[in-house]
Amino acid sequence: MRALPVGDDALLVEVSSGEQAQALHAELLRRRAEGTLTVREIVPAARTVLLDGLDDPARLATELTASEVPPALPRTQEIIELPIRYDGPDLADVAALWGVSEEEVARIHAGTEFRVAFCGFAPGFGYLTGLPARYDVPRRATPRTSVPAGAVGLAGSYTGVYPRSSPGGWQLIGTTGAVLWDHTRVPAALLSPGTRVRFVPVGRP
Repeated sequence: MRALPVGDDALLVEVSSGEQAQALHAELLRRRAEGTLTVREIVPAARTVLLDGLDDPARLATELTASEVPPALPRTQEIIELPIRYDGPDLADVAALWGVSEEEVARIHAGTEFRVAFCGFAPGFGYLTGLPARYDVPRRATPRTSVPAGAVGLAGSYTGVYPRSSPGGWQLIGTTGAVLWDHTRVPAALLSPGTRVRFVPVGRP
């Protein structure tokens, strides 16, 4: 673990894997909730956690780098279910990459419990982990100039849902009608780091 100063009152903590970043994020949230850590923002990413608004970042940096990343806590949070139609334009390509049928892609994907590792790219977009490494897929060689809201895609080890229409290079395997970002809702984002997610098939492609 390495802690890098960011400005006067923030730290960027680097770890060696996404799993460690998720575990560290959960531990820091626990410390803040119990009152042993005073911090304004805790923001996880792929292999880092940013802490902003620290009283004594140098002291915390020394403490963190002298310790091990704690194991992840048991997942007790309620699962959010997202309806999905496996009708994406890249479903056949993903099936070929996996060496299975399109129906099997849907079965494998819907049978996986995902967890939001971190959020980014666009408001409401969560990077979901859970699929075994053998199902990693590359991004498209040529990104699409417009991906519709609700498109469910794969890239590397992640699954994601586009909260609004935008360019994108993920392999699209399905669509959902779930609203990922609604500024009138509290909280506005349906998904947040640590959220457990399952995709529930509806209808037919």
